[in-house]
Amino acid sequence: MATLTLKSEEMEQFPTLVRDFATYKAAISGCSEKTVCEYLLDLRTFFKYLEAKRLGIPFDREYEEDREQFDAIDIRGIDIETIRKIRTETIYEFLLYAGEERSNGWAAKSRKLSALKAFFKYLTTKRNLLEINPCANIESPKKRSSLPKYLSLSESIDLLSTIKNDSESKTVIRDYAIVCLFLNCGMRLSELVGIDINHIDPQLRSLRVLGKGSKERIVYLNEACRAALADYIKQRLEGDTGNLKTRALFLSGRDQRISNKTVQWMVYKYLRAAGLDGRGYSVHKLRHTAATLMYQTGNVDVRVLKDILGHEQLNTTQIYTHVSDKNMENAVNTNPLAEVKIKRNIKADVKVEEDEE
Repeated sequence: MATLTLKSEEMEQFPTLVRDFATYKAAISGCSEKTVCEYLLDLRTFFKYLEAKRLGIPFDREYEEDREQFDAIDIRGIDIETIRKIRTETIYEFLLYAGEERSNGWAAKSRKLSALKAFFKYLTTKRNLLEINPCANIESPKKRSSLPKYLSLSESIDLLSTIKNDSESKTVIRDYAIVCLFLNCGMRLSELVGIDINHIDPQLRSLRVLGKGSKERIVYLNEACRAALADYIKQRLEGDTGNLKTRALFLSGRDQRISNKTVQWMVYKYLRAAGLDGRGYSVHKLRHTAATLMYQTGNVDVRVLKDILGHEQLNTTQIYTHVSDKNMENAVNTNPLAEVKIKRNIKADVKVEEDEE
């Protein structure tokens, strides 16, 4: 089983069937450590919810005493006989609880449902412990239709310029290379921090990343990325931060693989410095920016964009095919009728009036 973020003593707090499920998802399905941990945490909430209902423990999380009682619930005794009693209505009630009492939005409720679907499918089709899957016909919660936030071209240039002109930071060359990769290649945060030196083509033409579901893909580098990476690798070879013996590409100040939190902190710092804070921008929005700019200004086919971003389904990529307000305005203005102005025919109006009399 892949090493999980949850410690062994924490794993022992789960029912045996849930631990077996986690082992299967990590070892056989090839799910990432992050995905398995999210499954476990969501299943823990679900089974504590079931036990709270059975024991009559309040759900109201506004009160600290209620939260403490709920969090202290022991779910180790959950067995297959208990699970066989779960019905589809139970799942609906849990999702309602997640929304109303835990303030879970669409994404959080969808993630919880995904965990439940995966668990019950495992019990039904892999272990043959259930005859009926209570999640089989449950649809995912409806998502509000919204366009992804992204930086404009000028904002992207401002952000890169802000980093480039930082004369105080000792990691400015590293930080510039990181943001340059985000804005040009659209990779995920986990993919970027996971890059190793040997994942890069010697000519800096491309690199390998490990995406969702432990699927590798090739990311091609443009001139801006090649130049930024060349500067950073040169600094790694010449500076005091060590040499290329360290496997990870991007290092922290302690010569260790840079963490997600460090990258997030760095991006927020430069967004503030560039005057772009308070607009909902984040590391993930840099990925949105790369995808949007490639599609809108690079004439990139949506199927090619799907492969660039490492999406499993085309409909995931199609969110980037949105059209900006400016593009819609320009489209209306290019209508061949836009300059046609018909003058009112006064005589015709008078004639009509005479006929009517």
